[in-house]
Amino acid sequence: METELGEIRTEQGTEKVASCAGRKLRRRWDKIDPRVILKLKQASQFGSDLVARAIMIGRFQPIHKGHIEVIKQVLQEVDELIIGIGSSQEGHTLENLFTAAERVLMIEKALEEVGIDRSHTHIVKIPDVHNDATWVSHAVSLTPQFSVVYSRNPWVQRLFKEAGYEVRTPPPYKRKEYQGEEIRNRMLKGERWEDLVPKVVLEVMREIKAVERLKNLSKNK
Repeated sequence: METELGEIRTEQGTEKVASCAGRKLRRRWDKIDPRVILKLKQASQFGSDLVARAIMIGRFQPIHKGHIEVIKQVLQEVDELIIGIGSSQEGHTLENLFTAAERVLMIEKALEEVGIDRSHTHIVKIPDVHNDATWVSHAVSLTPQFSVVYSRNPWVQRLFKEAGYEVRTPPPYKRKEYQGEEIRNRMLKGERWEDLVPKVVLEVMREIKAVERLKNLSKNK
């Protein structure tokens, strides 16, 4: 086979050169802003090797079945998802019942339970910064690069849009039931809540006596 330089190569030799060139090309892609990669991937039928990475930030107090359904849907649109644990410095309060470590554990177990490949997800703790001007740069500094933001929070949407990111609103999934606040309220009132969280999350919550913790916090507020 004749190359563009006029050299004669065997079929095997050409394949080796092509493979080497492919590895070099992939190394170059790693240095490109993911937002550029996403646009190229969407525009080109030859972009299957490029990585589109997104982020979804929430407090996950606790992670529930609605979260899992949204994560599954998002992973159908992108290659990798960063799951940002917001207010990660908080724990043992009425609004932030679980510590960051407990939330990481519950998220990991929930993803494993539904068979989500962990190589496609990254769990990152994001403590609060009470400054709109620096919040996005703060979050970005703690995470791998990403090109898309998934959020239903108007404040989060506005800040990332102003920073130049593509923002998508994930579809609602039984929002009246699947909300952390609704679950915590049911726990306090002794109402049924157990079927709103994945089985493995329920096991962790029982292990750490989440209902007892919440009721004690409620008495001491």
